[in-house]
Amino acid sequence: MKSLVSGATGFIGSSIVMELLKDGKEVKVLVRKTSNTKNIDGLDIERAYGDIRDKESVKAALKGCDTFYQTAALYEFWGPSKKDYHSVNVEGTKASLQAALEAGVPRVVHTSSIASLGAHGREPLAREDAGFNAWNTGSHYNISKYEAEAEALKFAQKGLPVVVVNPGVVIGVRDIRPTPSGRLIVDVANRRMPGYMDGGMNYVDVEDVARGHILAAQKGRVGEKYILGNANMSTKDFLFLVADVARVPPPKLKFPYVGVLATSYLYLLLASITKKPPTLTPAMAKVNKNYMYFDSSKAAKDLGFPQTPIRTTVEKAVNWFRENGYVKSG
Repeated sequence: MKSLVSGATGFIGSSIVMELLKDGKEVKVLVRKTSNTKNIDGLDIERAYGDIRDKESVKAALKGCDTFYQTAALYEFWGPSKKDYHSVNVEGTKASLQAALEAGVPRVVHTSSIASLGAHGREPLAREDAGFNAWNTGSHYNISKYEAEAEALKFAQKGLPVVVVNPGVVIGVRDIRPTPSGRLIVDVANRRMPGYMDGGMNYVDVEDVARGHILAAQKGRVGEKYILGNANMSTKDFLFLVADVARVPPPKLKFPYVGVLATSYLYLLLASITKKPPTLTPAMAKVNKNYMYFDSSKAAKDLGFPQTPIRTTVEKAVNWFRENGYVKSG
């Protein structure tokens, strides 16, 4: 039997595909005909064309599959409207999991995020039962991921054998877009990050996250959530680590939140003119001012979730971005 991976052309999804292939598993991917397939080109996999919002296309793709990794999502902090986030992240989750329920798939892993768990400071470390408290950030991404996770848990109550995983801020190789977290690394390495503000996140290797999905399918308890995280680091410490690995000067200026928020609106205005993603948006500023520190011990204990040293992960990411032309040499 095969494993179906939605969002397989993306950052996390393509890493899951790679890990499954390493395990000798047969893999089918659900892709849209308009998707950039660079991350999966040349791999020995079966392609099914469809969209997670189209229940029938997902149901057709699930034929012959015993595991469904639902990783597809809209992960961006600029451009899409609230309606787009809801359509992909919430309605897409409902449609695809309904397809899995009707198809009788034995195992489903839904990719959520620490974004769905809110921001609860540095101590004590937040766990899987943390309540969402980020409504006032205006982040359509965070809100839609929370709502999507809630839908996934409802399906567990309906009898779908679904396990939820909550990755931290994912970084690493094959971030072709790049994602917002990848752009942060690229901007520091290219000396385009002038400063930082208070706040902190939980950072984790994309390949560990991919392995965590597979372990969740094998060992996770139905209806349970597992935080797939690693290093809790302040924004300053993370940016300084990236700079050290990239061998560039770190962003030494510390900006007050009010100033960062004001600047984010200027970035937004500039992006509307250049049509290029801004370095910062108001929603990002409101989210990133918080300390989102999490406890990953449940995943480590119950699943055997791996923990690659974060410096090693940053080294892999910087090297990949440099080798693929995202970071200037010298």
